[in-house]
Amino acid sequence: METTSSRTLEITVISGEDLRVNRRKLGKKNAFVTVQTGSSRTTKIDTDGGSYPVWNEKLVMELPMHARFITVDVQCKAYSGGNKLIGTARIPVSDFSGGYLPDNYLSILSYRLRDVNGEKNGIINLSVKVKGPENTSCAASCSRPWMEVPVDNRVSGGIVTVTGIPVPYRY
Repeated sequence: METTSSRTLEITVISGEDLRVNRRKLGKKNAFVTVQTGSSRTTKIDTDGGSYPVWNEKLVMELPMHARFITVDVQCKAYSGGNKLIGTARIPVSDFSGGYLPDNYLSILSYRLRDVNGEKNGIINLSVKVKGPENTSCAASCSRPWMEVPVDNRVSGGIVTVTGIPVPYRY
């Protein structure tokens, strides 16, 4: 049996929303994103997006099997020549891997960014796909098999709608 110590992720950093520096709008700053999974990758700089930058950049990275979070940092180039952190999001691996999600499933995700003081500072939009073998059916790649759900003491082959309730989460 072959064991692997990591999985391949395709993370597409799509855009940011309402980004601010020092509680003011970002303006035409040079914003970029760094994604950390054990290793680190960085997007190109968006010079025109201001508080609403768009990257649409795909980063292919390895995710260690023991990893529980990936970290996304949005930064901008500072006038002093360094980088200024705008906000960070810690994304649970369980949000896009495991459970009922098959390999090669594309998850579109949005997360609140927090600045160094823990204050809300914008949103990051991205998509994540855990790469698996191509041309596999869900039955072969899901960690749990699909099944019918009993509704009102009957087995329904139709669609069941489930409503989730957001729960506050502190890092």
